[in-house]
Amino acid sequence: MSRSSLLWRTGALLAATGIIACAFGSHGLKKRAGVTPDNLHAWQTASNYAIYNGLALLLVSMHPRFATHRFAGPAIAVGSIVFSGSIMALVLVRDRLRWLGPVTPLGGSILIAGYIALAL
Repeated sequence: MSRSSLLWRTGALLAATGIIACAFGSHGLKKRAGVTPDNLHAWQTASNYAIYNGLALLLVSMHPRFATHRFAGPAIAVGSIVFSGSIMALVLVRDRLRWLGPVTPLGGSILIAGYIALAL
């Protein structure tokens, strides 16, 4: 599978996961015991970032130069998964996964590095 094809599929899956998570946050998560407005806001942020970065990967995969960039696309994909995934995991099972708290900014940093790599 080519790098651009992998980026395209990853972007599509990230965007779809973000949309599904957004719907779950709006309908199912609200009904869970112990979910606070701050939890809902964090969930929405993570969902939105997954959608935005999924769409960005779709665009990157179509660019003739950036589709084959060795760092940018993979960093955006990994950073988005780590950033959004760790937030969602913390909202769902904070007590068991407290150690994920410091992981979230690492995911964000990887994500930012991917976008900066596109600018260089």
